[in-house]
Amino acid sequence: MEEKKSPLKKISYSNRGKTLEDDLNETNQYYLAHGIAVIHKKPTPIQIVDVHYPKRSAAVIKEAYFKQASTTDYNGVYKGRYIDFEAKETKNGNSFPLKNFHDHQIEHMKHIVQHDGIAFVIIRFSAKDDIYLMSSEQLSFYWQRMKDGGRKSITLKEVENSSKKITLGFQPRIDYIKVVDSLIAENF
Repeated sequence: MEEKKSPLKKISYSNRGKTLEDDLNETNQYYLAHGIAVIHKKPTPIQIVDVHYPKRSAAVIKEAYFKQASTTDYNGVYKGRYIDFEAKETKNGNSFPLKNFHDHQIEHMKHIVQHDGIAFVIIRFSAKDDIYLMSSEQLSFYWQRMKDGGRKSITLKEVENSSKKITLGFQPRIDYIKVVDSLIAENF
């Protein structure tokens, strides 16, 4: 008697285990190595309270607190312009929840723009692996709408209409600088 084999399912191994942050860090390393931009991940300031030393050469932090609210994830310089942005990822395929942001982050981005800096958010819809760059001004619009009692999320359609899609590549993986170039061209 012949054993029936189930048909093989096509499995995608692309981007397995990679987060948006990992991809952006690799992209920023590429930009730095090729003299394109200097963009770095900001460290989160913490206050260490208790440290355990199991070995002389190894310290283990047992307790720590955030010193202050963090502003955004990344900052740096591109073509003489200051860049500051937040990176967010969602598994939701239909909308992006605004609860992923905080008032101080929105205010921080507004201040950057007031001083002629470039501020934005990079949003990944991980279910489809679609990535968008939304200007901080557009994000502020949706944030204010929520504050005024409106939607607590940005629909995928709104993201598609008010943001620029970033095409994924090999090197760099997330070439957001091309989109930043278009933002600069549109606004200045």
